[in-house]
Amino acid sequence: MKSVHKRYFVVTALVWAGCLTVLFVVYMLVLAPQERSRKQIEKEFVEAKNAYDQTVAAAKDKTKGRLTKEIEDLQGRLKKFVIDYEDSANLTFDISQIASQIGVSSFGIKGRDNSGAQATADGDQIVQKRIQVSFTAGFNQFASFLNALERNRPVLFVDEFTITRSDQAGAGHQVDMDLAVFVRKRQDS
Repeated sequence: MKSVHKRYFVVTALVWAGCLTVLFVVYMLVLAPQERSRKQIEKEFVEAKNAYDQTVAAAKDKTKGRLTKEIEDLQGRLKKFVIDYEDSANLTFDISQIASQIGVSSFGIKGRDNSGAQATADGDQIVQKRIQVSFTAGFNQFASFLNALERNRPVLFVDEFTITRSDQAGAGHQVDMDLAVFVRKRQDS
């Protein structure tokens, strides 16, 4: 009797092991790829739904108004750093005015060749104008002139400067500065 029970348990165990093996193979070959595919489709659905929600939100008047205001703010910030082409001719005059207000002597200003200038990130719209300035001044006058240039609108960038000490006591020192300013290109009508 024991052998009949033993044989029954062995046969039952082998049938169960065979069924589990078949179920595992079916899961790995059929169900697991479907699960991965389902997760990928859900992910794409969520991305498409987010894009749809953003599009619907952008179409609303409130959002349009907010985006328009944001664009105007960014354009205002850009005007602090970029001068229009028509106004760039007055820039040397403005720098000369600053120099005369500070009281520097032997002031000279000239534009530099832009052929070696690097293009800006938005090369189609903005170029860099280079200006070379030289004058004679004391340290306090130099600091005042530099401060006035930094507060100027549009922003003038001081690329480099050199100060040559004067041999005469009480005389001003020779200063040479290279300035850069961003200029919006002339728009073709």
